[in-house]
Amino acid sequence: MTDLEIAASVPLQPIMDLAAERLDIAPEYLEPYGHTKAKLSLDFIDSLAERPAGKLILVTAMSPTPAGEGKTTTTVGLGDALGRVGQRAMICLREPALGPCFGMKGGAAGGGWAQVVPADEINLHFTGDMHAVASAHNLLAALIDNHVQFDNEFRIDLRKVRWPRVTDVNDRMLREVVVGLGGSGNGFPREDRFDIVVASEIMAVLCLSRGVTELRTRLGEMIVAGRRLSDVPVLASDLKAQGALTALLRDALKPNLVQTLEKTPAFIHGGPFANIAHGCNSVIATATALKLADFVVTEAGFGADLGAEKFLDIKCRLAGLEPAAAVVVATVRALKYHGGVERSMLEVENLAAVEKGLRNLRRHVNNMRQHFGLPVVVALNHFASDTEAEVARTIELVEGLGVRCIVARHWAEGGAGAEELAREVVRLAESGDEGGFRFLYPDTTSLWDKLTTIATKIYGCSEVTADTKVRAAIADYSADYGHYPVCVAKTQYSFSSDPDLRGAPSGHVLPVREVRLARGAGFMVAYCGNMLTMPGLPRRPAAETIDVDAAGNIVGLQ
Repeated sequence: MTDLEIAASVPLQPIMDLAAERLDIAPEYLEPYGHTKAKLSLDFIDSLAERPAGKLILVTAMSPTPAGEGKTTTTVGLGDALGRVGQRAMICLREPALGPCFGMKGGAAGGGWAQVVPADEINLHFTGDMHAVASAHNLLAALIDNHVQFDNEFRIDLRKVRWPRVTDVNDRMLREVVVGLGGSGNGFPREDRFDIVVASEIMAVLCLSRGVTELRTRLGEMIVAGRRLSDVPVLASDLKAQGALTALLRDALKPNLVQTLEKTPAFIHGGPFANIAHGCNSVIATATALKLADFVVTEAGFGADLGAEKFLDIKCRLAGLEPAAAVVVATVRALKYHGGVERSMLEVENLAAVEKGLRNLRRHVNNMRQHFGLPVVVALNHFASDTEAEVARTIELVEGLGVRCIVARHWAEGGAGAEELAREVVRLAESGDEGGFRFLYPDTTSLWDKLTTIATKIYGCSEVTADTKVRAAIADYSADYGHYPVCVAKTQYSFSSDPDLRGAPSGHVLPVREVRLARGAGFMVAYCGNMLTMPGLPRRPAAETIDVDAAGNIVGLQ
């Protein structure tokens, strides 16, 4: 069966009943969206302040193939498995964006028998959070141009407008556009661009805010433009925009409660782009789940060099979170891919490529253990094409690194296929084998040194390069924002900025072409290589297979 057919075959528990039975949440604290989804009230979240927190488990991965290695599926399977071994568990995931759903990767609700449901609604419009972010972002863009049109009190330089438009569709034609054509009544002509919605700083702000007051403050701190003949930036608060933006985002701030196929409660909330932001679900959802469960399993986007590093150094730092253990997802096909095998040959047995590709997984495992102090288990996400010899060799190689490698079959078997993984996660979380979580760098390190530390320690680079203009910008930011963490925007397919450089390259150079201050979110972004904030569609986009059947059911969404 397809993922959607599997999801449709399992009856869902009414969300109000699940909340009461699994989480002890009374109906008056939920705002239902139909029978299977609900938002949790902020008043209820505030009432949890004095409760002790459970243990946080991070699911990350080796550098992925273009199709992904199953972090979301593993997160769901592990959450279900923790319930099966007697733990009160919850899952925290990002919301899927429409761009990937209709592009190359498809949906992001898990797969097989390890899914969050209703998968079709989660993957499409869900509770409208993405639309709220897009509306707020584009309102601010309109307010900027409107300010220039009438009096331009803040002397905005049209060459220094930093706030693009956004849309939730992959559309390469919108990467560079010209707006304001057609005469003075349509504004001033200028160059502009569109980003994908999840690349908006508003998405990052939403996911780092714990309440309405903090949300409003952060929104007002966002830099939207530069002034003529001045180094003083124009903020959203200068345009008196923060109130209206907060109004649009008020309901989007509330976490969304759904369930897995095995009735494990799940918060799916927020979705910042894992390249140019921290790439994980909202702080408010994670912190709330930790008050409601003994174990909370959450995922960080892309490989551990991007998602996990940002989750730990940005989200955990700003939110005061401390993970108890990390699960690094690996696949036989990804090992072969990083061992030099092309995508068309990944289903052919190749033990030599598995051995060669271990170097990529080794670096990710060592980074989590040595630089962040986290106990680690490798989850070998099983695919039907894996041969017994490849699986056996992978286990042997990984356990030679000093960590356990556990074959996880949750895609085919649900939580039952990940029980061994769940028991190992519990053991690691309760043992504290590695001596305690730590950040990669302290707040007091300069922005340039933070950037260099990430590049050399996590990516294996020899140095970071940047032209005089970029170095000057970093120096300027350091004066007032030197305590900020750094977010490196680069390809997810390699430890380098070159997506074709597989394995675990060392001694390479990280070229930084631009830096931007995400003042509202509270970090500096360093753009490396050809990193895009508006993806394009592949030759055969997933949209070609998506349809609605005669009974009104969505089909083809994977």
